[in-house]
Amino acid sequence: MTERVKGFPAFGKGARQARSWWGRAWSQAVEDTSLDQAPLRQGRKYANAGLVGTITVSPGLLAATVYDTEDTYRTTVRLAPFTDAEWDRFLGQVAAKAGHLAALLDREMPRELVEAAADAGVQLLPGIGDLDPECTCPGWELPCRHAAALCHQAAWLLDADPWVLLLLRGRAQDEVVAGARPAAGVLAVDAYAAPAVDLPDDPPPAELGPLPEFEPAPGLDVEALSLLVADAAGKARELLATGRLPVLDERRDRIRMAAGHPGLAARLPAAPREVAAWRQGGEAGLEVLEEAWTPAKAEANRAHAAWRDAELPEARVWRNRWTVRDRQLRYGRDGRWYPYRSRSGGWEPAGPAGRDPAAALTEPG
Repeated sequence: MTERVKGFPAFGKGARQARSWWGRAWSQAVEDTSLDQAPLRQGRKYANAGLVGTITVSPGLLAATVYDTEDTYRTTVRLAPFTDAEWDRFLGQVAAKAGHLAALLDREMPRELVEAAADAGVQLLPGIGDLDPECTCPGWELPCRHAAALCHQAAWLLDADPWVLLLLRGRAQDEVVAGARPAAGVLAVDAYAAPAVDLPDDPPPAELGPLPEFEPAPGLDVEALSLLVADAAGKARELLATGRLPVLDERRDRIRMAAGHPGLAARLPAAPREVAAWRQGGEAGLEVLEEAWTPAKAEANRAHAAWRDAELPEARVWRNRWTVRDRQLRYGRDGRWYPYRSRSGGWEPAGPAGRDPAAALTEPG
């Protein structure tokens, strides 16, 4: 079990002052708290004369016997310990920088640590009114000369060992060290300061597995249900791959399902030409089947240039449709060429769309 009480032997005679910045801050808090400088001067003389006995330090309490010319008195100085929440914030600041704990272990109190703790709402060093002296002497001053002597020597203790202050705030050295050591991994401050790293590309979606098997039941079309499940799985796969799904009305969604699942085509009211157009280019392919549009001048020039570059035969051009005898290419709004063939007095989709008009025109179909 951690020992939270520590005794320090009495100092001998000798005039001295706090040397460390944190020791001087302690002394300043004593002076700021006092309403009368006379007891402070007397207390400094008592401290230099070695009239303070063994000092005991425990959470929230400094205690010692102080000798006077006529008697001895039991003197204490209280300082409020941290709450558990305050300790968590303070230890977080200690752990935030490796040098903080190393400095403490070297008996140094980093000013940066104290400032960071203050920013986190934890005041490590005492301020005005934080030190609460008590003494069994009849004096009425706060602090009396005996408590002032104890406070002066406490500053000397802090000079040599800043862990005294942490013990006063509630925890011994081994507790602070254990609480401030970061767990395995990367400190949050280090991770935050590190340059951003691009995430790797997502792996391609896996192939859809076998369809689930459903037990036959009265009124249940097992085949249709299986195909609907496969369709939902396909939509989920597309959403993962592209991050979006088209918003379709009921008619177009029937065409999409019939095109993607031949087993559903006979069950859904969709024309074969519509299904073929969807298979050719999805929603854009259906639009090419159903609508003729006039490309803008720049778009039309690009289409003519592509046709010339491919050295294709002269075509009869009407809006976005280029016809060569029984073959036709329809130029889509997506910049692709959609091949059609004349069959039974009408034009039917024939093969997949592509960017190369020559390949689309010669597409067998």
